[in-house]
Amino acid sequence: MTDNQSIQFRIGSPLELLGVLLDGGWRVIGPVMKDGAIVYDELHAPEQLPRGMIDRQGPGSYAVEAGDPQRWFDYVVGPQNWKRWLMPSREKLWSIARDGQGFEVEPHLEDWPKTAFFGIRPCDLAALDVLSKVWSTAGAEGAGYLYRRERTLMVAVQCARSAPTCFCASMETGPHAKTGFDLALTELDDGEILLTSGTDAGAAVTAVMQPDPATPDQSEAAEAVARRAADQQKRHMPRGIATALADNSEAAHWDEVANRCLACANCTLACPTCFCTDVEDVTDLSGDHAERWRVWDSCFNLDFSYIHGGEVRRSVKSRYRQWMTHKLSSWHEQFGTSGCVGCGRCIAWCPVGIDITEEAIAIAQDDG
Repeated sequence: MTDNQSIQFRIGSPLELLGVLLDGGWRVIGPVMKDGAIVYDELHAPEQLPRGMIDRQGPGSYAVEAGDPQRWFDYVVGPQNWKRWLMPSREKLWSIARDGQGFEVEPHLEDWPKTAFFGIRPCDLAALDVLSKVWSTAGAEGAGYLYRRERTLMVAVQCARSAPTCFCASMETGPHAKTGFDLALTELDDGEILLTSGTDAGAAVTAVMQPDPATPDQSEAAEAVARRAADQQKRHMPRGIATALADNSEAAHWDEVANRCLACANCTLACPTCFCTDVEDVTDLSGDHAERWRVWDSCFNLDFSYIHGGEVRRSVKSRYRQWMTHKLSSWHEQFGTSGCVGCGRCIAWCPVGIDITEEAIAIAQDDG
């Protein structure tokens, strides 16, 4: 994607844009209702969008219910995240086969059709940028993610409301995305939809629609929507948390949170930036063909830290501390950014309602 000056237009409804993408041969991944939650799946018809639905979230709780039937985007984020498409939970890396006197290694890279992510929120857009930094340091291991990411059209939705679990404003990743998207939709209070073109690729799609320019009043209304969504957020990540966590590795509060943590790995599965993986080697019975697969893993799993002689992190305390300290502190040293984007999924999808913002504040204030 190449940056282009952001230009705002007004369109009749998001269905207009979605129809252009579908008619243009794009594979569109977007929000749909499934099993009582809003998830991201392939859209085959504009009517699949969960119009009129709103999510209710809190520590250890999530529900979707009917809201204003005229509103398109009153839900925020659900249990899934977009990395499942760019970083599949099970991905073939290469295969090897006997070839006469020796063997031949064939790297594996699946075809990635012309794809658009429709309805990606600013925090998730930031998460994909974080993962791009991660996989750009991984050499050939990150080629698959980067290949798919660079060939995906990003259609963002600016947040008009925040869930109680959101804290993206304190992470400076939302609720309004200024860069990183090809196109962005903003739903105004009066029901008008603004379309912002952010790149040349987005401008090309916009040109097909030939929309009218937005008025100055509508552009100001869009800014007001973003400010209100930010003001709704009551949770925040404390400033200086990276240093505080590094300095408080022996804080007494680690024991307290470990007593509640189930080490179930729900937080890492829901997190849009967690990237822990394992590799599996498989072979056929003849021994003539073998494959290597990468699969999702979690630092909460006991075997994740296994080396010869046993596991390095045997206690729940050590695994929770590893996850949180890496995410909010040492990630800066590795990749130049935080590993948290403030989406709040780890709060909503923790079975016992552990709140990362509350734990961060407690540990930052705990002098041991």
